[in-house]
Order: sequence, then structure tokens, then C-alpha cells
Amino acid sequence: MKTRTIGQLTVSALGLGCMGMSEFYGDGDEQEAIATIHEFLDAGGSLLDTADMYGPFTNEKLVGRAIAGRRGDVVLATKFGNERREDGSWVGINGRPEYVRGACDASLQRLGVDHIDLYYQHRVDKTVPIEDTVGAMAELVQAGKVRHLGLSEASAETIRRAHAVHPITALQTEYSLWEREPETKVFPVLAELGIGFVPYSPLGRGFLTGQIRSVDDFAEDDFRKHSPRFQGENFTRNLELVDRVKELADRKGCTPGQLALAWLLAQGEHVVPIPGTKKRERLRENLGAVDIELGVEDLQLLDQLAPAGATAGARYPNMSTIDT
Repeated sequence: MKTRTIGQLTVSALGLGCMGMSEFYGDGDEQEAIATIHEFLDAGGSLLDTADMYGPFTNEKLVGRAIAGRRGDVVLATKFGNERREDGSWVGINGRPEYVRGACDASLQRLGVDHIDLYYQHRVDKTVPIEDTVGAMAELVQAGKVRHLGLSEASAETIRRAHAVHPITALQTEYSLWEREPETKVFPVLAELGIGFVPYSPLGRGFLTGQIRSVDDFAEDDFRKHSPRFQGENFTRNLELVDRVKELADRKGCTPGQLALAWLLAQGEHVVPIPGTKKRERLRENLGAVDIELGVEDLQLLDQLAPAGATAGARYPNMSTIDT
């Protein structure tokens, strides 16, 4: 596995998103999920991404069981800020300093570790000054509980203000061939401040694999059934985009998903995608993207096939939690 540097942190060129192993994408199989994490680590992968809200709380426990005895192989990332109850109900976004401290201690216990390598604010709490939230996160670094700080779905202005309090190592935001909004305002700030970029949903929630042809493919508890991009006319239009990408993938001798990940990797050495999967078969496919080389003509063609703004529909049913 090749490595990349985000901020001052060295990680594998591809990370592994663990969310779907516990929730949101239908039923999971813990034995297969742990085997997938182990195979990722055996292949030289290091960056594992989870969050307290996944499950809720069960995904951190799963990751903790998977990395027991292998802590030295792992760059462990988790998040706080999307507050949920044990029964799964939603409380809201919480960036209050006292909550930050308690959330970190709870994550450390569930993960079974003494420190978190990369601790993200999952969503920006617009009712709390970012300086206060990041100040509390910086205290966790001083206490040795956290090594590096990150933000998720933060605007360019928020990133600047946060970085002035304590260096931000990485921004995690949705980015892929069908979601290119960060390019305009966020990317210049990341380049200026030396912050890494960790795209989540780099395969468009599975759409860019070309495997999804109908919403009937989803289990009843799959959140994509309610996503605007998977509804009605939006779904049809987005299928056309995926089919265009698939044509180029066929010519390159790779899968559409591998092409989508290779495109992300070609956006800069500071970009580390975290495709999520809960099966070893899909993991192996994703890892193959690291060895795909895209030339200037390939990248230009992909810009034409999947230009910014081409995707139909909003990313979430409710975009109010996104800091813009």
C-alpha cells in the first residue's frame, strides 16, 4: 500500500470507512466486517474511519474489537458532534466544550485505546463559536488523548478560524465524481494552510460502482431509499452519468468504482479517500484503484463526462446541518 501525508500524519493512500458495517446500508455481518478490517490492515492499509454516532456507538466497539492486538498498524479516526441516544434517536449537533471532553472519553473506552490519532468534529455546531469547540479539542491533544484534529463538512471560513486556534490536520467532506462542490471554495484554503483532504462517500454511496440500477436494490433500512439523488427523475439522470463513467472504465480495463477512486487519488497527494465497505470482496476491488494511473487525457475526459454540477438532486434530504 502506498502512503500519503495529510498535515503531519502519514496514512495509507486509501482508508477504510467503517460506518456501513453497523448501520445505514442494511444489515451487517460482524464476523465479515472484522475480517474486512483485518484484510485491509494485512494489505498495508492503516486509516480506519468511524464515529460515535454510527450504530449508534456500536461501530466504535466493532472497530475496537477488530484492532485489538494491532493498534500499532492503525491510524484511528473517529468523530463527535452528531449526538444520538442509545435507542438511535437524534438529539442534534453538539459542539459545546464540555460535550467534546465527555464524547472523547466515551469513544476511547468503546474503542479500547488510550488515544485517538485523528479526532474530527463531525458537523459544525452553528450555535457554538468554532474557537470554543476547537479549543476543547486542543485540550485533548495536550492531555495526550488525541494526536491530530480534523473537521468534517466545514466551510472555508470555519476552517480558517479553527486552524488559527490549533492546526487542523484533515478536512473530511463528501467528494467524488458526482459531488465536486469543495473544489471552488474549500480546496484553495486547504492548499494554503497545508491541510489534508479525506473524501467520504467517494463512490457516491455506491452509485459510481455501476452496480445500482434501481432503488429496489436497497434493503428497507437502507438510508439511500430516502436520498434525493436516488429518487425518480434524479435517479434516471444520475444513471446516465454513471454509464458514461463505466464506458471509460471498460476502456481502461477496470471497474467504474476503481476509476472513480483513481480519479480522486489523482486530485493531489493530500487526498486520501475512505471508501466504505463491509465485505472483503469489495475491499479488494477498491484497493486495486491505487495501481491505476490516469493520464492528462483521462482526467480531461472525466471532467467532461462528470462535470461539476452534473449530478441531479441534493446530497441529503436536509442540508441544514452542512456548514456552507
